[in-house]
Amino acid sequence: MKRKRVSLSVIIFLLCIAGIVALAFWPSGPGWPFTEKEQQERNRTRVIVPSVPDDAESEFAMDESIVYDEILNLKASLGTGEFAILVLNFDFNNDSIDEQIVVYQNHVDTGVPISVAFFSYHEENMAYRRIWNAAIEATVPGTIALHTQDLLGNRSACVIVTGMNAQSEHTMTIFRSNIDNQEQPFQTIADIRIDGPITVQETERPLAYRQGIARGQPFAITAMGRDSDSSNILDRIEITYTYSQTRGVYEQSRIIRVPGSQIEQRRLREILSGNPKVFENFINDLWYHVSPQGTIDRNQYIYFDPDKREIIFYGDEAQQVFNWQHSASTRYGIYITSQNISVTTLRRFLDIELESLDSVRMKIFEDVRLKIGLSTSWDGSYRRAGNILKSASGDKTIRPYIDAVYDSSMGRLIFYANGEYELSSSGTLTKGRYAFFRADQHELLELRPERNSSAAAGNANNNASSNANNSASSIIARNDNPENRLVYAIIGGTDIYTSENLSLSRVRMGTVGIQDLHEAQVVLTRAGR
Repeated sequence: MKRKRVSLSVIIFLLCIAGIVALAFWPSGPGWPFTEKEQQERNRTRVIVPSVPDDAESEFAMDESIVYDEILNLKASLGTGEFAILVLNFDFNNDSIDEQIVVYQNHVDTGVPISVAFFSYHEENMAYRRIWNAAIEATVPGTIALHTQDLLGNRSACVIVTGMNAQSEHTMTIFRSNIDNQEQPFQTIADIRIDGPITVQETERPLAYRQGIARGQPFAITAMGRDSDSSNILDRIEITYTYSQTRGVYEQSRIIRVPGSQIEQRRLREILSGNPKVFENFINDLWYHVSPQGTIDRNQYIYFDPDKREIIFYGDEAQQVFNWQHSASTRYGIYITSQNISVTTLRRFLDIELESLDSVRMKIFEDVRLKIGLSTSWDGSYRRAGNILKSASGDKTIRPYIDAVYDSSMGRLIFYANGEYELSSSGTLTKGRYAFFRADQHELLELRPERNSSAAAGNANNNASSNANNSASSIIARNDNPENRLVYAIIGGTDIYTSENLSLSRVRMGTVGIQDLHEAQVVLTRAGR
């Protein structure tokens, strides 16, 4: 028993000695009991950094870096009443420790503009602190985008903040980094506001720049604005800004007048009324991309669904769905902020301008350029799909609505002259909208059930088609769920307005045309009311 007590005493004594040694050599400070490296890792936020394949000599490998924080996780607290809008983490001085740029707004003092703040890590305190802030031109939080880019070709990152202001103008504020100056780590080199889009004109830089041997040429910036000397609302001017090495800022270097389409001014003012809902309704359709040669590319389209707050992009045989988050009116159209439903850190900004009554021009910017194998460029002109189908159908027209009653294997089908229908089958009544229309030399019938009219209606959209062409285009865009919208081809070339019988074959419409689903034919037999 005495030997056991001696052994226990020795063990306790050794443990005490080990504890004293650990306390003596363990570093103290604000990060204790963590090491400096561990403390730095604790202070870092989780970020997504776009990657470039090792074997790819991409221009983005050297001249551009975009980092978007997955969550607004601040490295240090803001002031009283200040609320973070966007956060960007980036290693400006190449010391393997990220600095942080925060776009914020003061909810207490509404007179203070939206600003950016810079947080830097201090090794002495092992903590981040704010050392600089500056106001920006953008005032609408939902439109603001934040990224970094080597605009000047000197291998230093510039901070670019874009957005809209209360006057529906586009804004771009650019800060040049000078991290060695702790009192003024950033300098404003451009502060542009105009009633049209502002674009950085990226050009391919030489291999020597990408390899870090030589500098590159600074990128120019173009801005489109209203031509105040013209009576046509769509006539504009294009202003080019180039970087002045002597003054260290961007300056105007060229102005070009760009004539716009001649559109009936009253209708034009209705569409460009300044109410985003009006323009949302105008673009509520399927839009095909127009190539630089003026041809229609049916393999690339964008579908706008303001009711479901969705935007669908189809290109490179891949479909991307974005949540429609925010709309802001511009002088020539609308500025939209959207977010990918699958990759939530992928935000897409759409600057849409009216080109004519059946065409729009789009400039699309992605907040994070993820290398996900999709090389589609979405910029350019787009034509409304309804007008394309109409022009492809020839001179023969077809009235979308009739007033008739039919019996069929589906049940009794009643068509009303106002575009509504009712289907009675086994005690179940389904209501909805319908339209007869022509596409690809086929006469077609679409049944669009209301959302809650019956179990068969599913999740169909209960909004009525304004005309037959719009009806067709909406089906093309939403063919991922064919049960929501039922499309039938009318067989036999019979006159739908006088024939006693109509034979229908179920089809699906898509970018490849009309596809027969090879289901049993449905025969409609005209009956009395």
